[in-house]
Amino acid sequence: MEGGSMSTDPRTVEEVFKDFKGRRAGMLKALTSDVEEFFLQCDPEKENLCLYGFPDEGWEVNLPSEEVPPELPEPALGINFARDGMLRKDWLSLVAVHSDAWLLAVSYFYGARLDKNERKRLFNMINELPTVFDVVTGKKPVKEKTSVNNTGGGNKAKSTGSKVQRAAEVQAKPQKPPPAPPKDEEETLEEDDEEHGDTFCGSCGGNYTADEFWIGCDSCEKWFHGKCVKITPARAEHIKHYKCPSCSNKRART
Repeated sequence: MEGGSMSTDPRTVEEVFKDFKGRRAGMLKALTSDVEEFFLQCDPEKENLCLYGFPDEGWEVNLPSEEVPPELPEPALGINFARDGMLRKDWLSLVAVHSDAWLLAVSYFYGARLDKNERKRLFNMINELPTVFDVVTGKKPVKEKTSVNNTGGGNKAKSTGSKVQRAAEVQAKPQKPPPAPPKDEEETLEEDDEEHGDTFCGSCGGNYTADEFWIGCDSCEKWFHGKCVKITPARAEHIKHYKCPSCSNKRART
């Protein structure tokens, strides 16, 4: 059928979408399962040729319509001229992009009779399908991230569980003594001194005091004044597993 003049004149959103799906299926056949036949029909020695898809899922390579203006928007002209000047996969990708553009043009040609909300619904239905380009190139459409529903029991339990797990991991790791608190927090200092009263520096033997920076060895589990082992609070922030000089020397000797 010359110029792809087959038309069903759809009027409703569902009818336009059905027309779109039929034409899309036909063009997909041409560019995938029937690609060898399609390739041979796009002879560069012929005149301007177009790829048409039909509502009955058929396809055709033919000359453009001679009607002025044509009954429907026309596909890209001259797809055959570029066939031998490109890699096959690149040429097929190019035809696929033009096919997507034509399918939308035909759908919105019919969609001009629809109102705003109907056209929006039509586009959303079309957009749920992979494009011809997606299928031909093997590109996977990006999935939208689903929002977390705070009222859903499952999501809430999962979120709570992850927080508990993170808290357990933090507690399991050897903790470094906190930086010195402000001097006016005397009660806090006293509580810290009482809690760590039996802690002695593994280097100088001095008692623990909350107004000094301390660091714990992850190997021997002894605590040290930061100044005794030449570790500052800023440097400690970047140390994942600290080993005191004694443990480091032991490892070097072995």
